[in-house]
Amino acid sequence: MKNILKYIAAIALTAFALLTLFLSSSIIFDWFGIRAKEGNYVLIVVWANFISSILYLFASYGFITLKKWTINLLKISLLLLIFAGIGFFIHINRGGLYETKTIGALIFRFSVTLLFTFLAYLTTIKWNK
Repeated sequence: MKNILKYIAAIALTAFALLTLFLSSSIIFDWFGIRAKEGNYVLIVVWANFISSILYLFASYGFITLKKWTINLLKISLLLLIFAGIGFFIHINRGGLYETKTIGALIFRFSVTLLFTFLAYLTTIKWNK
């Protein structure tokens, strides 16, 4: 069960990471004119997503190799997303422009990262005893 779970988690996290990396880098570097299509994006959220995607890729490797540091990478990503959420709500309170879908996207990304952190705990610590 542990081996199947670690591979499923690694594949799912890699797919999520690559999608996140593509979308966030497309906004940051304006690949394919995506920046204009995104509307009122908030740069702190985009950068948090970009950095998280890189952490997800390393965490995917950690899942496969059952490294305990996988949990730490995902915790760092969680903290980064929390700080981005705080920055996002400060941006909103100051009257900054934003897309309402960003709220749902932040909650979704935080939830997914929390799920992968729990899976990392199960596969690298709890089931390795």
